[in-house]
Amino acid sequence: MRCMSGKHDDETTLVAMGDWYTIGLALGLGTAIGVLFAGLLSWTPLGRIAAVVLAGAAGAVAGIVIEDWTEAAGGAVAGFVAAAAAAVIVSGALRRGGTRGGLALIVGAVALGLAGLAFVPAAGYLEAVALPALAARLRRTQADRYAGLRTLARD
Repeated sequence: MRCMSGKHDDETTLVAMGDWYTIGLALGLGTAIGVLFAGLLSWTPLGRIAAVVLAGAAGAVAGIVIEDWTEAAGGAVAGFVAAAAAAVIVSGALRRGGTRGGLALIVGAVALGLAGLAFVPAAGYLEAVALPALAARLRRTQADRYAGLRTLARD
């Protein structure tokens, strides 16, 4: 029997790991894709909607490439949720004075790191849970743009 890597059962450990690894991989890659789309498109409200929709579709495609419909569902959900969560973080950073290009570069590097971590067993599950939790926490504690010395200039 052949597994995802194209090797025989006795040449790989993926068969012994089962579907939990490939589903976690799809979740992790879907999360990375969602973060990437949010970083590239979340400058406007329409861009945030496009990022969420495109990330869900791209996550589903990544899941299909990995294995079958369970991975496609995991990748789609992770892409959708991660893009929505990352859009909260990106829009908050933009509101507080971040630049589009610099933020896109930083978020793209983070997405690349998340994609690499997705290949670590069980890390994809952690990514898919941690990013929305972080966004929810940041959403509650978001401050306005720092006023600085402008508050002293008022008479």
